[in-house]
Amino acid sequence: MASGDVAWVLVSAALVLLMVPGLALFYGGMVRRKNVLSTFMHSFAALPLISLQWMAVGYTLVFGESHGGVIGGLELAGLRGLTGTMHGSVPTLAFASFQMMFAVITPALISGAFAERMKFSAYALFAVSWSTLVYDPVAHWVWNEHGWLYRLSALDFAGGSVVHATAGIAALVVAKVIGPRLRYPQERPLPHDLTMTLTGAGLLWFGWFGFNAGSALGANAVAATAFVNTQLGASGGALAWILVEWRHRKKPTALGVASGLVAGLVAITPAAGFVEPWAATLLGMASGAACYGAVLVKYRLGYDDSLDAFGIHGVGGILGAVLTGLFATQAVNADAQNGLFYGNARQLGVQVIGLVVVCLYAAVVTYVLLLVVKRITGLRVSDSDEKEGLDTTQHGEDGYAG
Repeated sequence: MASGDVAWVLVSAALVLLMVPGLALFYGGMVRRKNVLSTFMHSFAALPLISLQWMAVGYTLVFGESHGGVIGGLELAGLRGLTGTMHGSVPTLAFASFQMMFAVITPALISGAFAERMKFSAYALFAVSWSTLVYDPVAHWVWNEHGWLYRLSALDFAGGSVVHATAGIAALVVAKVIGPRLRYPQERPLPHDLTMTLTGAGLLWFGWFGFNAGSALGANAVAATAFVNTQLGASGGALAWILVEWRHRKKPTALGVASGLVAGLVAITPAAGFVEPWAATLLGMASGAACYGAVLVKYRLGYDDSLDAFGIHGVGGILGAVLTGLFATQAVNADAQNGLFYGNARQLGVQVIGLVVVCLYAAVVTYVLLLVVKRITGLRVSDSDEKEGLDTTQHGEDGYAG
């Protein structure tokens, strides 16, 4: 057991957990005052719901004995048999705790698409079922050493496809199924507290060092590379968004800085431990510009992705996963594959095939789950509840009482 590795993985798990309240602040500042607590609840409720789901069946479905490279068995349900065992140089329970935080934040990311209009009961049921039927199988395909995409040599260092592509595609499906907010797009609700959003973006940036560098699963050179690449990807995304927005709207905005840095973080996630720092910068800049365009397109296409969960996480995650197939190099990580720019054109094809399958699977299963949840609880609050606000109608509270 390497004590330095153990310490780093445990600290990284705590950093990823910090991203959950960071996401709550990031999303919460962008909604109207009457919906701030309900938006916070989407993130905070995921902590107990998905932590317990992960303990009960999530971990074993992802990292249990593989059945055909598709799903894990139930022999590790309840985290049975993990005490005293090792995963590489760290205790298996440390690894399981780190992976738990990834599972927790993923359904919370989706909530940005349906903020201000979904029933809390529907969200709770959807989050648990989606994690079980979408997140867990995809994570098994990509991160279990016997998963079919892992064996195909698909590269996803910290969750470009497993976390962001699945959540982003699911967000798009939910936005289409649940429908737009009242009077949208004629009225486009303004963020009620951008200082809250910027604070959340800062916490996300801070926690993302654990998200990416922690995925090296040790205090080593790959972790150091992923750490630097995380900073540069975020910086490139923020800068590109600012420049594109400044040219397009004539003014750079605080919301643009926050959105751009998150876009850069999303895109560098699958590549963080596989690419050189200069490539991380370019990758972040490409994502900042692309996600800015994706956010604008939703108005033309008429879907209401309230907080741009698809526009940033879906587009950024997909772009990052594809570009990993260009820039990955074994000079950074001997366990990786070289990308197209290093003489391996096959890797780009593998990345694209993996993304197509993951996105189609996430879209179809998400759609079916929504139909089931709609029959059980209903998906959307009533028009009168939406007008009054979800804080009072769903939770009996007021974020700014007195």
